[in-house]
Amino acid sequence: MPDQPRVLVTGAGGPSGISIVRAMEGEPVTMLAADIDPYAAGLYLVGADRRFLLPRGDDPRFAADLLARCIREGVDVVVPTVDTELLPLARMREEFATEGIRLVLASEATLAACLDKWALAQRCSGRVRVPFTVVVDEAFDAGAIELPVIVKPRSGSGSRGIRLVSKRAELETLERDGTLLVQEHLPGPEHSLDVLARADGHVAAVVPRERLKVDSGIAVTGRTLHDDALDMFARAVAAAIELTTVANVQVKEDAGGEPALLEVNPRFPGTMPLTIASGVDMPRLAIGEALGTPIPDGPLEFTDLAMVRFFQERFFAFDDIADLQRHAAEIAS
Repeated sequence: MPDQPRVLVTGAGGPSGISIVRAMEGEPVTMLAADIDPYAAGLYLVGADRRFLLPRGDDPRFAADLLARCIREGVDVVVPTVDTELLPLARMREEFATEGIRLVLASEATLAACLDKWALAQRCSGRVRVPFTVVVDEAFDAGAIELPVIVKPRSGSGSRGIRLVSKRAELETLERDGTLLVQEHLPGPEHSLDVLARADGHVAAVVPRERLKVDSGIAVTGRTLHDDALDMFARAVAAAIELTTVANVQVKEDAGGEPALLEVNPRFPGTMPLTIASGVDMPRLAIGEALGTPIPDGPLEFTDLAMVRFFQERFFAFDDIADLQRHAAEIAS
């Protein structure tokens, strides 16, 4: 009997990485998990011989170290889940492919468009409703902005660094180095649209989710729902960015109830368990495609479900953590 394919998931400490490892339980693959943190919970969902520490995604060593690790461990597929890892890996896609290693990862051009929110707004303008957005640079005119507005980092994920500004004096004090955006405030409800596109760009599934309660940028209570307008919105964004894998499109309604684009996370989102439970197992389908199983045309069906999240404990000998602590010290030295 041939060995099972080996699939490595990075960012095993985050909800996205954990959800992928869990989604593949019972599948005919061998899962490996990697993170920068020896305390990352998802590392302990796999055996001790299949958990690894890596440099940070913004460390110049990251992509080459991961490639070397994959070669040593006989990895067939890599699923990165951390934003800072995505572009470095996309730039080394050919090197991974030469070793027979496939990346479940969007193209470098798609990633560049999504990870820069200003580039994303320009790419999608005219395709979908994009909120008024300006870069806070030397040309920024705080006096011409209609308040209130949202100020957010030009790059980054989750809710980090995002704030509502209602006083013009606060706009005047913003650092004008091009790293911040000022964006129209959208007062309506927010939705996350999980999108599965094949390698040829065909969108096989869109699963809209309503974010009912959010903690640190991650939905801890939510529900899936059928909405034709949101489905069409997600497909238009996927076409605009030329999506070829899984992404999460975040939208918020304006005062008139029209959805407008907030951002696109070009990776598996942290709330993937809800999408899987609703009937569309995006990790299994995307990893399966990387291993040679075609994704159906779709649209793939799903049911409307609600979800709440809670902590879950795992227990094991401290030696398991100590081994990774020693490895972390080696990487840092």
